[in-house]
Amino acid sequence: MTSPSARIPVIIDTDIGLDVDDVWALAFALQCPELDIRLVTTATGDTAYRARLVARLLEVAGREDIPIGVGIPLDASPQTHAAWLGDFSLDGYRGMVLRDGVGALCDAIMTSPEPMTVLCIGPLPNVAAALARQPEIVERARFVGMHGSLRQGYLGAPKPMREFNVKQHALACQAAFRAGWPKTITPLDSCGTVWLEDERFERVAASENPLSQAVIANHFGWFDEVQDWPGIAQMDPARRSSVLFDCVAVYLAFSEEHLVMEELPVYVTADGKTLIDERGALVRCATGWDDKPAFLDLLAARLG
Repeated sequence: MTSPSARIPVIIDTDIGLDVDDVWALAFALQCPELDIRLVTTATGDTAYRARLVARLLEVAGREDIPIGVGIPLDASPQTHAAWLGDFSLDGYRGMVLRDGVGALCDAIMTSPEPMTVLCIGPLPNVAAALARQPEIVERARFVGMHGSLRQGYLGAPKPMREFNVKQHALACQAAFRAGWPKTITPLDSCGTVWLEDERFERVAASENPLSQAVIANHFGWFDEVQDWPGIAQMDPARRSSVLFDCVAVYLAFSEEHLVMEELPVYVTADGKTLIDERGALVRCATGWDDKPAFLDLLAARLG
């Protein structure tokens, strides 16, 4: 673990506002003393809506010191957190909102006296645009992401699948993976079977921390909106969380302790597959767990 005196500067690039795991991940990051969050940028879909959601969560957490960058708006996407967000407006947010999220990302990296970690928990158009606008960022940053599927698919399926964050904008992912910065990912192999349930979930649900209460409110509101998604109707939202893919990426930003890590050549195809293939760049990949219960205990403790 990194000591609080050596906190890691981090930019979080997120497509928060569709799957609720981004809400859990942002809250987890805010509760990690190892991380110094310098900027949160919103990716794809209605990025202003996503920025509103980030802003309200930062307000609840008392972290309006963290700037928000509004990223490139692409794609139509359901606003599954609109009920919790209500009429909350960026106009009333006391923190800094930067309308050019890509420029904010570049500036945060280039002006940081320490190397920056770019923690990506969504599709990567913002990152690809930043690399095109200011290629020098690769010399001053590393990439950590929740991307891909190498040997296992969703929910531990025994064959790889096209993972959402890659296939949604595969060419942008190609650009990020080809870039010359150090790269670390959690593919579905490690993050696709991570959730909190029973006592661990109850610990978060019973927490009096306003941020934890906001996570749980978003959890239930999201569930109400997505019950027609495959597999969701069988989930008991009072006993367990959704799959918390992105929380593993947050953990990788400061620790690899409980994971199995491999350095593999990862090649991204134009249709969104992530192949172990010599054509690819070397990526540090979390391909399994040494001690998943220990990670889940940490996650529940930080959020509970």
